[in-house]
Amino acid sequence: MASTVGASKSHTLYMLLKEQILSGALASGARLPSEPSLSAEHAISRVTVRRALDALEAEGLIRRQAGAGTFVAARRGAKPIVADFANLLAHLVDMGRISSVKLLIFSYQLPPAPVAEALGLKGRERVQHSVRVRFADGEPFSYLVTYVPESIGVNWSDIELASQPLLSLLERSGVRTERAHQSVSAVLAGPDAAEALDVDVGAALIEVRRTVFDTSNRGVEYLHALYRPDRYLFCMDMQRITKGGERQWHPLPHARDPLPKPKTRKPVRVSRSVSPAMRARGVSR
Repeated sequence: MASTVGASKSHTLYMLLKEQILSGALASGARLPSEPSLSAEHAISRVTVRRALDALEAEGLIRRQAGAGTFVAARRGAKPIVADFANLLAHLVDMGRISSVKLLIFSYQLPPAPVAEALGLKGRERVQHSVRVRFADGEPFSYLVTYVPESIGVNWSDIELASQPLLSLLERSGVRTERAHQSVSAVLAGPDAAEALDVDVGAALIEVRRTVFDTSNRGVEYLHALYRPDRYLFCMDMQRITKGGERQWHPLPHARDPLPKPKTRKPVRVSRSVSPAMRARGVSR
């Protein structure tokens, strides 16, 4: 029992320090409090503190320097992907071209009731169901579950979905996207998403649910996306305007550097296997 409590306290300290490092509250090169200081501050043993620091060091988030202390390691990898709220659909196509994808699931099935309702499907209309993980510079940043009406989804293969932006495939199929309804929230990572995004079960993620409609107001795509908050940012620039006699905030295109030009990419690996976490939960292809 004591070891279980100690492990829990160690994990709590690990998550607290990790969040401070990833958020920038503890900047690269900053010196962490000493083990005795952390022990006293959090009312835990030095052994428990050491376990938390060991986990952070194993992830490359801190470095220990004999005789000097423990420091936040220099951040590696690419800057977070930035999503422009004011021009979201165009951004999604661009993002699809500069990142790579691993396709985990590709099948046709009856949709869950909320998805059928969002897309306006009737009776027993099936959907193309896919699960993808998107990478930037080799690091996973999004876990994407999409549903497309079968009558539209049959126009492309799993290989094409793993190598081309979904919006581009929709447009190639003659679909003219017009608008989208989107909600953004925060959730804790479940086993499948945690495994795919290389985070702990229970880690905080950005959750996006989006329904895309065509020019005839037909639902053509339902997306449930989970993003790593340390690798993906939603940004919006706003301007005060007068509308209806009242001063209101109005969204503007985000003032940011353009997305980098696409690089020549190696062939995308398409996996038809189901992850161990999914298999344990009874998910099959």
